[in-house]
Formats: sequence, C-alpha cells, structure tokens
Amino acid sequence: MTNDEASHEPGWSETMGVNVVRASPDEVIAEIDIAPRHRQALGLVHGGVYSGLIETAASLGASLVARARGEAPPVGVENHTSFLRSAREGRIRVTATPISRGRTTQLWEATIKDASEQILATGRVRLIAAPREPSRSTSS
Repeated sequence: MTNDEASHEPGWSETMGVNVVRASPDEVIAEIDIAPRHRQALGLVHGGVYSGLIETAASLGASLVARARGEAPPVGVENHTSFLRSAREGRIRVTATPISRGRTTQLWEATIKDASEQILATGRVRLIAAPREPSRSTSS
C-alpha cells in the first residue's frame, strides 16, 4: 500500500464521526453525534469512545503546539479517562486545554459534556515529542 492509498483510508476520527468545532494550541473543541456504532451492548456510549475522543482532542492540540514550533507531532503515551455519567443519544462535546506544553512532553486535560452541560467524562493525556526520522543519505 502506498502512502497515497493509506491517506484515503478512514481513520478513527472519521469512522466515529468526530467534528472539530475549533482547534488552536490553547483549546480544542470537538463533537460526536451519538449513533449505534458508538454504543456497547447495554445501549450506552462505549467507554472507548470517551477515551478516544479525549485523546483525539488532546493530540490535535498538542500537534498544533508542535507545528507552531516547527517540531514533529507528539505521540500519546498515557490516557487516563474517568467515566462519570452515561449517555445513549444526542451530541457529546469534548473541550481540551493544555496543562503543560513543554518541549519534550505535553499534558492536556479534557472534559466531555452532553447537550445539557452534564459532565460525562474527564481525562488527561500525556504526549511525548516524536523522534524525528533520521535523514536518509543516498551516498554509499
């Protein structure tokens, strides 16, 4: 598979229907309209959806910080998500903000709320600067 072919495969965000409302190095807001694909066997939003949405928002924000500095996008090394309330339908919204934007690591926190502003989940994601790929030499 070529890089061009890989770029056309849907990723997690596209598959889950994540809509980025606003994104900056200071705050990321994204939403999901709950559909059957988001629910577990009891009809509740699967915890992995909350964790994934928190990681997506934090990763996007951290990547924007890195881009502004001319650095490679960081990668997540820790995601701690706490589930507070369940949801079955409607729209859920995550808001992520940085706690620390260091050169080696970043720490972002996020809150997911439903349409009535009830907190459904909170989380923190720690990201580390991705190593730059070594330059490839064509000399022998």
